[in-house]
Amino acid sequence: MRGSRRRTAAVSAVLAAVLGLAGCSGGGGSEGGGHPVREVRAADTMGPGEGSVSLLTWSGYAEDGSNDPRVDWVTPFQKKTRCRVDVKYAANAQEMLQLMSKPNLRYDGVAAPPEIAGQLVADRQVVPVNPDLIDGYKDLEPALRAQLTKDRKSYGVPFTWGANLLMYDQKVVRSAPDSWGALFDPAEAKKYAGRLVVRDSPLTFGDVALYLKAHDPKLHIKNPFALTGKQLAAAQSVIAKQHPYVSTYWLNPSDAIAPFADGQAALGQVWPYQVDVLSRSGRSVAGVTPREGVTGWMDAWMIGARGSHPNCMYQWLNWVSSPEVQQQVAEWDGVAPANPEACGRDRLRAQFCTAYHVGDRSYLNKIIFARTPAKDCGGPGEDCADYAAWTRAWQTARH
Repeated sequence: MRGSRRRTAAVSAVLAAVLGLAGCSGGGGSEGGGHPVREVRAADTMGPGEGSVSLLTWSGYAEDGSNDPRVDWVTPFQKKTRCRVDVKYAANAQEMLQLMSKPNLRYDGVAAPPEIAGQLVADRQVVPVNPDLIDGYKDLEPALRAQLTKDRKSYGVPFTWGANLLMYDQKVVRSAPDSWGALFDPAEAKKYAGRLVVRDSPLTFGDVALYLKAHDPKLHIKNPFALTGKQLAAAQSVIAKQHPYVSTYWLNPSDAIAPFADGQAALGQVWPYQVDVLSRSGRSVAGVTPREGVTGWMDAWMIGARGSHPNCMYQWLNWVSSPEVQQQVAEWDGVAPANPEACGRDRLRAQFCTAYHVGDRSYLNKIIFARTPAKDCGGPGEDCADYAAWTRAWQTARH
């Protein structure tokens, strides 16, 4: 769901310089090149480790102490399980999908974002997960566990998550906004021309769709991640009209911080991460849950269909689901942990858990989590735009 991650330490450097301080869905059913994929099922038991595990993930999700000696959950795992961790870092979701789809590659696991999770399931590039083999599975948030189920099977283990918020500089925007219209209504956006910050992702259309659902009922939008061609065209038009007023499109989370840190941004679409970091640095920003609602994302570990080390992979799933590792991941990457026990026993500071709504199930249940846009809308006779169409619409709207 993002490019290479920038760790919290890197963000501190940015601030220092500037401030002086659910469902699964998708089409297809074959590998790239038309090769059929064998039928797969969840493992029944877990045996001894095979000696190694091959992972495809984002930078920041498999830290071994090389970036910061204090941040290391890979080395203890290797010592405990004798499973050597081999990691390939993906630059973006499309590369991740392409690598998982190559018949000659045999990744045991992938930390999949919502852009591709559904496609991986539909193309049978991943196998179902047996929750009974994961000690902490039942401790993971129920709303997150439900995101990757299909035909009563679990296809992923929730790892991290977050919500998309509206953030504003209180010194610049005097009247607190309460609607996505502050960012997506062209007349409102024009008030802060050159000072808007927007996430550089086709999934931003999901937030636009929430806005349109409330303000243009004639579009009959039901699910912001299941849009017909007409509905997607309407969302594309909103972004195209907003484009002249946007100063920053961010892919890496830290890239949304500098514009607010140096006072150049007024309004933006962000995660709790940016609100937390900027607030702690003394900036006068505030995060808002718009009245139209919010969308969210979840990254989940999935088991590769061609993997050769299923036992080491299940040991990895057990390891990264534990409260102790979840704490480290949350602090290092600036994300909400899937296991709320990461906030227990003073593992994570109370302010962090509050800012990221960890354990707040009433909040979590209101989030509309992103899923892979697919042609199948889920209803008889309905035809929606798939993720490729979303990507084309996003690229067109931004140019």
